[in-house]
Amino acid sequence: MFNIPYSNYKYGFILLLIAGFFLPAGCVQGRLSKNNSEQYHNGMVVCAYPDAALVGLNILKKGGNAVDAAVAVQFALAVTYPEAGNIGGGGFMVYRSAKGETNTLDFREKAPQAASTNMYLDSAGNVIAGMSLATHQASGVPGSVDGMVEAHRKYGKLKWSDLVEPAINLARNGFKLTTGAARALNYVRADFERLNPDKNYLIKEVPYKEGDILIQEDLAKTLEQIRDKGRSGFYDGVVGDQMLNEMKAGKGLISKADLQNYHSVWRKPVIGDYKGYKIITMPPPSSGGIALLQLLKSVEGYPLKKWGYHRDSTIQLMVEAERRVYADRSKYLGDPDFYKVPVDSLLKSAYITSRLKSLNWAMATPSSAVAPGAFAGYESDQTTHYSIVDHDGNAVSVTTTLNGGFGSKIFVKGAGFLLNNEMDDFSAKPGVPNMFGLIGGKANSIEPGKRMLSSMTPTIIEKDGKLFMVVGTPGGSTIITSVFQTILNVLEFNQDMQQAVASKRFHHQWLPDEVYSEKDAIDSLTQIKLQQKGYKITEGGKIGRVDAILLTPWGYYEGGADPRGDDTKLGW
Repeated sequence: MFNIPYSNYKYGFILLLIAGFFLPAGCVQGRLSKNNSEQYHNGMVVCAYPDAALVGLNILKKGGNAVDAAVAVQFALAVTYPEAGNIGGGGFMVYRSAKGETNTLDFREKAPQAASTNMYLDSAGNVIAGMSLATHQASGVPGSVDGMVEAHRKYGKLKWSDLVEPAINLARNGFKLTTGAARALNYVRADFERLNPDKNYLIKEVPYKEGDILIQEDLAKTLEQIRDKGRSGFYDGVVGDQMLNEMKAGKGLISKADLQNYHSVWRKPVIGDYKGYKIITMPPPSSGGIALLQLLKSVEGYPLKKWGYHRDSTIQLMVEAERRVYADRSKYLGDPDFYKVPVDSLLKSAYITSRLKSLNWAMATPSSAVAPGAFAGYESDQTTHYSIVDHDGNAVSVTTTLNGGFGSKIFVKGAGFLLNNEMDDFSAKPGVPNMFGLIGGKANSIEPGKRMLSSMTPTIIEKDGKLFMVVGTPGGSTIITSVFQTILNVLEFNQDMQQAVASKRFHHQWLPDEVYSEKDAIDSLTQIKLQQKGYKITEGGKIGRVDAILLTPWGYYEGGADPRGDDTKLGW
């Protein structure tokens, strides 16, 4: 109806007047948007699976706030999206209240006390293939349940039991599989059978198909324990014993003390500025927040809007910034409770600017010529995301994971949930890449009780003191660059929220030295120009599944649900 770019905020008031005086009652909601995207003013949920999105929306309609809805969605995704939704994993939450209060919750998994720096190395000092991926020893101490309990304790409004009950109903009564969900379950069937010889979870005699009803009775019983007993219903009692029995059966490392001593942590967000927009994001042990702010600051002084979306100069600048930021990540980022992360030094404008001084517009900078930066005084995918905003304007951005798709693919017998394989996110050996190809060092070495480094980048953006955007994505090492590109798509290239999350993406992470691109993300002429400068471009599959919410200039929530999956946006 009104094809007005978001950059033209001056038109917002005029449009409101037009809508109020000339349109019939009820026509404003769900209509005022570039490309006619649906918009709502009472609240919105965007997440990876339709049934989970509906659970979150119903919580908002019952008077719950954004945190209440986040808790309910977390448990619902554990049922409907077992690839990454979880109670056996962990994650991060960024929170902003309607009044502007900000906070972040770290419910990342921890290494068990029996873990050790060289636990995945053989007698010759080489990494043992697969040990950190598909064994009981691959699992860190889960943080999701404690995180949800803590988030609800601090900010929740509705009764805890009311938030867990919808997930119990989905597990016990079942839900319909989408085509993508059926395909994913069929794909991992052989692994489930191989790794779980005495269990029969998520396995069917004939292949799953769209419309099949998936029922998970043992998971429903586990969720009932969590509903009735809160934190102790998972880390102690029946479910705690089931986890310990599973560890014993598979020679895993998680002990009763590990379960009892796990606690999520509230941390001060890292906050930066990009052209007048306030970026509120996750601090370490997530690398995402610092890396995102470095990337945005790296490109801030260049005329991206003038150059244009996915033009050769735009892509070259972004790739060179990514190359340097991921080099820094490899050396300087880790668990701040174990390692002094030089946050202030990494985010100094002078340092960030200095990193791009070696940029040569005529040719690619070889990654072999890019080392982690130096500054004075320093001593030496599958994941899922959901964004929620409530009626009052409280917002949460949550990214949660088991690490690999379906985690370790090992179920807890009797409890019906999957164990994570987050230990692979540590640096098993300096210079040896993890499953996402990321290089690490001492800062991210394995230590008992330590949280492994993550790329998760849940983010909230303000403009002029008001909520502007809630954004995040899964995608392993591509998380950071996917959030980076989505933000630029809106702020620099005038895309609406749905366009911004659907747009094709590319990625560079220092090593390996290549630009990984979705098919047709970079047009053929631009590819030729970049290749002539020495850039290796590899086209492949999908990158990320961004779920985001934008507050439009005239006060409505507009969702962006990534079409790469079953992601769903619902509002009212």
